[in-house]
Amino acid sequence: MQTAVEEIEFRESQAAALAVRSQKRSRRRRRLALLAGGVLLAVLTAAGSAMVFNGWVSTDDAQVDAHMVTIAPKVGGHVVKVVVDDNQVVKAGDLLAKVDDRDFKAKVDQAQAALDQAVSKARSAGVTVPLTRDTTSSASAAASADLASAQADYLRAQTAWEQARGSDLSYAEANVAAKQADNERAQADLERMKPLVAKAEISRLQYDSYVAAARVAESEWHAAQERRASAVKQAEMAEASLETSKARIDQARAGLAQSVASQKQVAVRSADLTTSLAEVEGAKADLEAAQLQLSYTDIKAPIDGVVTRKSVEVGQLTQPGQGLLVLVPLQEVYVTANFKETQLAGVRPGQKAEVKVDAYGKTLTGHVDSISNATGSRLSLLPPENATGNFVKVVQRIPVKIVLNPDDLREYPLRVGMNVEASIETR
Repeated sequence: MQTAVEEIEFRESQAAALAVRSQKRSRRRRRLALLAGGVLLAVLTAAGSAMVFNGWVSTDDAQVDAHMVTIAPKVGGHVVKVVVDDNQVVKAGDLLAKVDDRDFKAKVDQAQAALDQAVSKARSAGVTVPLTRDTTSSASAAASADLASAQADYLRAQTAWEQARGSDLSYAEANVAAKQADNERAQADLERMKPLVAKAEISRLQYDSYVAAARVAESEWHAAQERRASAVKQAEMAEASLETSKARIDQARAGLAQSVASQKQVAVRSADLTTSLAEVEGAKADLEAAQLQLSYTDIKAPIDGVVTRKSVEVGQLTQPGQGLLVLVPLQEVYVTANFKETQLAGVRPGQKAEVKVDAYGKTLTGHVDSISNATGSRLSLLPPENATGNFVKVVQRIPVKIVLNPDDLREYPLRVGMNVEASIETR
């Protein structure tokens, strides 16, 4: 019995000793782990310090960016064709989608018809201007000639009237007076001869000569009267011709004034031609605008890139400016590295940079392109208001744009949004 108790006590003492030794081993492991952590931290700190002191600054707050292009139509309508899918590579100028273009073709036809009409009108106006100029010039020349002719006729008529009223009529009047005197003398001689012939104091032959002389004198007197009447009529006719010539002068002057006024039609036709030419230019502009709108129905890629976030489908009704898909230019991606402000004292554009990409386990080379002029917090949607509340100084981060080597990008294409580690050599 005693031996059994002793054995139990011995076992309990052995178990207690084992527990103590286990506790000691645990404490030694913890001390070793702490020591190893301290050594690792020291090594990392030393490595970081060595990199800083060796002229390198690094950050793991860096992402791949690109100038992505949102594709949107410039005209609205139903989509009749979509020729790309998500993640498809396209080249600049490739067709992406097509909008129904029938309405736009009709507008082009209307604009073309309006242009043809304007051109025809301009051609007609172009022919009218020289025709009007020639016609008015000819009419002016004819009117001038008519006026000159009328003035010449007037001078002739005036001369004839003055002659008929002057010398011709005066001669006729004098001739009548002379013939009247001759007739009166002949009649008187005949009357004196009648008693003598009755008394036979003169012969019958002598008496007959006085009778014949009286008759001749009377006849000449009547003829002179007729010539005087004719001279009066000639004077009246010359006066009428003079009035007619004067009327012709007035008519010719009116015609000349009308032809001069008609010359203004040349300026009017020239203005019509200018208006027609302006209408042609306007119609051309309308046609070009309609053709441009028609070209917008073909939605094409403006750059080389990869189709992303496609939301357009056949039959969809689109509106101008509505986003259909996004193009990402994979060969033009860059890295935006957010460095602490305390790291940028020696950073300059053009410095060598390295970017570690976890996806490939590779480090790509590049250079610093530019440094932002504002911190990331200041460019955020809600910038901090440090002037209110309790202020706690926080080291800010400033974006730095790093452009990568094109050969590296072709071998290891990067996707927008990937997280990378960026380092810059500041020496």
